[in-house]
Amino acid sequence: MSCILHIETSTSACSVALSQDGQNLFEKKDLNGPSHNVVLGVFVDEALSFADSHAIPVDAVAVSCGPGSYTGLRIGVSMAKGICYGRNLPLIGLPTLKVLCVPVLLYHDELPDDALLCPMIDARRMEVYAAIYDRALRPVRDIAADIVDENTYREFLETKPVYFFGNGAAKCSQSLKHPNAHFIEGIQPLASMMAPLAEKAMAEGKFEDVAYFEPFYLKEFVAGKPKKLI
Repeated sequence: MSCILHIETSTSACSVALSQDGQNLFEKKDLNGPSHNVVLGVFVDEALSFADSHAIPVDAVAVSCGPGSYTGLRIGVSMAKGICYGRNLPLIGLPTLKVLCVPVLLYHDELPDDALLCPMIDARRMEVYAAIYDRALRPVRDIAADIVDENTYREFLETKPVYFFGNGAAKCSQSLKHPNAHFIEGIQPLASMMAPLAEKAMAEGKFEDVAYFEPFYLKEFVAGKPKKLI
């Protein structure tokens, strides 16, 4: 049995969840931000108090590691590292774009077997930060900064249905008119959606070095490619 504290601060939403064996026991979220510096500490304290009051030992901390807002990621990762140091817990880093995929896979049964998933995080003008995954969350195209026009993602749209979602998808709907382009509204990265990915990472022993772990900030993308791939 494993209990994991989840922290998600990569966008304007701030959320914290506590899961045990993949099932959420506790969740707090603020979707009206960004107000991470005000509410995150309160949410984390409440989650840890819940675990302690129910005699549930926390086994790890999972944090969304970007791409995303510089300030939001810095606050979330700093909090996660502090808890890991204070409680001697391992740290799990989860790519924000994969976190975005979880509610789509869980709650959208209409997706065909060959569907491709394209989570998008908004950047300025017609730029987004995106990756493309298959339904098993295997990367079909690694994360990159994309300037979206009618030809973006055409090589994927010509062969398979592609589902776009996240806070960068809405502004792309007028440009991506291909019949295989589908848009899902209302998807955002939340701590309550991190459990399946965190449980898998924990089972595989994929932990971060707490001392040296850093998130992937939007500013780190150069010429459409990140300095590091997630």
